[in-house]
Amino acid sequence: MIILIFFGGLWYLSLFSQTFFQHRYAAHASFKMNKFWERFFFIFAYITQGSSYMSPRAYAIMHRMHHAYTDTEKDPHSPSFSSNIFTMMWRTKKIYAGIVKGTFPVEERFTKHLPEWPWFDKWANSGLSKVVWAIAYTTFFVLFAPSPWFYLLLPNVILMGAFHGALINWFAHKYGYINFKLKNTSHNLIFVDLLMLGESYHNNHHKRPSAINFGNRWHEIDPVYPIILFLKWLGIIKVAKMQTVGIAHTEH
Repeated sequence: MIILIFFGGLWYLSLFSQTFFQHRYAAHASFKMNKFWERFFFIFAYITQGSSYMSPRAYAIMHRMHHAYTDTEKDPHSPSFSSNIFTMMWRTKKIYAGIVKGTFPVEERFTKHLPEWPWFDKWANSGLSKVVWAIAYTTFFVLFAPSPWFYLLLPNVILMGAFHGALINWFAHKYGYINFKLKNTSHNLIFVDLLMLGESYHNNHHKRPSAINFGNRWHEIDPVYPIILFLKWLGIIKVAKMQTVGIAHTEH
């Protein structure tokens, strides 16, 4: 039971930090925050994502490329140019690593207004950091796993952020339903998305990338939206335009 609680908690905490900080804040600038809170969420993302932590700067650049080049060869994670979900994940990893190291060519338009904390990102993305987290996760499983079968969850724990991204980028460009007819293959994967915290409303998101609410129809519940409103009420973040939908764009 402890392992399942740990897995569920890590699933949602790491997913929240990814969709809130790296995705909605860093990539799309759906809201603003001061430097103190930006650094706070850097640390929060690192703690919740652990060995699968992603640099907000590199994530934002890669995700902006995805919106600009959806379903083309320049798309960092398109099912159209990978034979299976694992080859897509590997291609995404290589592009991400290239952006982090500065070896992958990036257009200037994708590099504007990015959250940056170079020394922190260097540590959080280091091999040593990832190994330390992997050892910590493994130790937790050794102490609390009631049977060897529970170790099947361990690879997902270590690579959780990558799995989160791959689930949406692979399946939500293949299956589901469409609210908006767009010039890409994006779909809404789940009718009521409590599993992926609104991320599976991918067709809605491609229509309005900067929206603070990924839902559109009455049943499309985005669990992160009320949290954003609460943080706005507390004064932690500022939403430039108080609306539930954003403006579709490919340049940022």
